[in-house]
Amino acid sequence: MSDESRPTPAQSPVAAVIPAAGRGVRLGPGAPKALRALNGTPMLIHAVRALAASRHVSLVVVVAPPEGTAEVKSLLDAHALPERTDFLVVSGGESRQESVRLGLDALPPEYGVVLVHDAARPLVPVDTVDGVIEAVRDGAPAVVPALPLADTVKEVEPAAVAGDPEPVVATPRRDRLRAVQTPQGFDRATLVRAHEEVTDDVTDDASMVERLGLTVVAVPGHEEAFKVTRPLDLVLAEAVLARRRLNDGF
Repeated sequence: MSDESRPTPAQSPVAAVIPAAGRGVRLGPGAPKALRALNGTPMLIHAVRALAASRHVSLVVVVAPPEGTAEVKSLLDAHALPERTDFLVVSGGESRQESVRLGLDALPPEYGVVLVHDAARPLVPVDTVDGVIEAVRDGAPAVVPALPLADTVKEVEPAAVAGDPEPVVATPRRDRLRAVQTPQGFDRATLVRAHEEVTDDVTDDASMVERLGLTVVAVPGHEEAFKVTRPLDLVLAEAVLARRRLNDGF
């Protein structure tokens, strides 16, 4: 499909890419982080369902560990997922950045809006997903959900030896800082260009768009869209699921 015939973001269907090829070493030995069970169901399935819950998302691409593609396909087949959403599993790369690019490469041409979501954020509410999509469709090239910080942040001079005292060099204004979550949303052409032109290792896709000199906008995130990284996060996630079952039968 040529650029002239490609739908604008306001008209375009939405696809989501979930890079799930990481090992998640901070959760300890065992299965890759995305396949760890949360309330008896792999975190990846929770994340897929969270994005598919949006009526705007019509395709979810899961980027699996190269050696685990068949296992991820079996997981998706074994769990109830919305019938109105298509699902695709592709093999990932050595880095998150490469895995996202491989997910992008697998998208059919009609998808002009792309979400990139961490499999380790399994509980993102659908209102957050929809808020990101709406901002992209309103014309933003890149959108991140974000929360104000509760803690004061200090910039330090890193110690040469881990655990040694670190001199504080600055205290940034907290009211100008945000903790960024996912899904991050993009005009597809912008994200493709970012992956073509930015080769430095970055922590998220929005940072790549910033490197292009384009504006990234933040929309309200949600406290339940936290990242499951450490064992204590699993305990918190289980508590959130228990509260949802009690309150609304989730």
